[in-house]
Amino acid sequence: MLYILYASLAMLLSCSGGNETDEMVENEQVVLPSNLSLTIDIVGADATNEYGDGSGTIVCKASANDAVKYGFKFGNLSEVQSTSGEIEHTFTQEGINEYVVSVFAYSTTGKSISTFKKISVKVSQDGLKLVWSDEFDTDGAPDNSKWAYDLGNGCPNLCGWGNEEKQFYTNRAENVRVEDGVLKIVAKKENYEGSAYTSARLLTKGKYEFTYGRVEVKAKLPSGAGTWPAIWTLGANIDTVGWPACGEIDIMEHWGHNPTIVSSATHTPACSGGCEGTKVGETTVPDYATAFHVYAVDWTPEELRFSIDGKYLYSYKPSTKNSSTWPYNNPQFLILNIAMGGGWFNIDPNFTEAVMEIDYIKIYQ
Repeated sequence: MLYILYASLAMLLSCSGGNETDEMVENEQVVLPSNLSLTIDIVGADATNEYGDGSGTIVCKASANDAVKYGFKFGNLSEVQSTSGEIEHTFTQEGINEYVVSVFAYSTTGKSISTFKKISVKVSQDGLKLVWSDEFDTDGAPDNSKWAYDLGNGCPNLCGWGNEEKQFYTNRAENVRVEDGVLKIVAKKENYEGSAYTSARLLTKGKYEFTYGRVEVKAKLPSGAGTWPAIWTLGANIDTVGWPACGEIDIMEHWGHNPTIVSSATHTPACSGGCEGTKVGETTVPDYATAFHVYAVDWTPEELRFSIDGKYLYSYKPSTKNSSTWPYNNPQFLILNIAMGGGWFNIDPNFTEAVMEIDYIKIYQ
């Protein structure tokens, strides 16, 4: 009987303890954060420096109801904790790169919610400063303090502009204008001054010329067989030494009959185009006509480095530098244009109109 009494008491205590634990679990309150928000400030970003000042630094601020701490992830890096919800991070990959920034908000019970944002940040390790730009923020004609025009068909001295081109360049609003925050260069099929096509060619010759630096042009390219848009520079001494002794830097060229392929090149007395000693860089850009891309060149006394969206393409760096291989130690000026046709390709007979849009041009030194 005594044994049975002890056994019964033991069972009673065991059952009583189990019920208490179950009740504690059932009564525990699960806390889930809510209303998570994330803001990201790129240090130095303003109207002329969309991607920041080149330091690569961002400041993140997160907040949520019922959150006691936050975790931040920058790209594929490990999560970093913050109790305040504010954290600073510096990216180091040179150029303009896109990153995903994620944040997690945690409650006292370990439950979490998350959100993320995509940002593009510029990292420049060379200390360059913005020295010239055009943001095209004022509708109407381009700023005449910055831009001049080549007009006509090149005749009588250079009919077809040296390439058997078919367009007549004008400065009419029909062919060139600033609209909705972008510069629009419009190539049109129309009979004008004896030519079957019109377009525009803008240049900074006599208004802004520079030696060395980084040129960045954010542009959306035209489409259509026969179009030949270009973003390029020529030596400011071209009128005295001629071409190619003045040197030419083709930051971006595109031919509509070869869609998705974007090219860059250099032209010197030693060589022009793709022959030995001069590099031609080609890359595939599938959305060249539907999205903006940043076409750039870094010009130093040592080399020319070409890139798209901050991604390096190729460089021109001759082992021997002289007036024949390296005319790039004198000022150059910018040129923006759409040509129509050339001696080695035809224009689509159904072509009517095409537009190149320039969001901004920036030069750093």
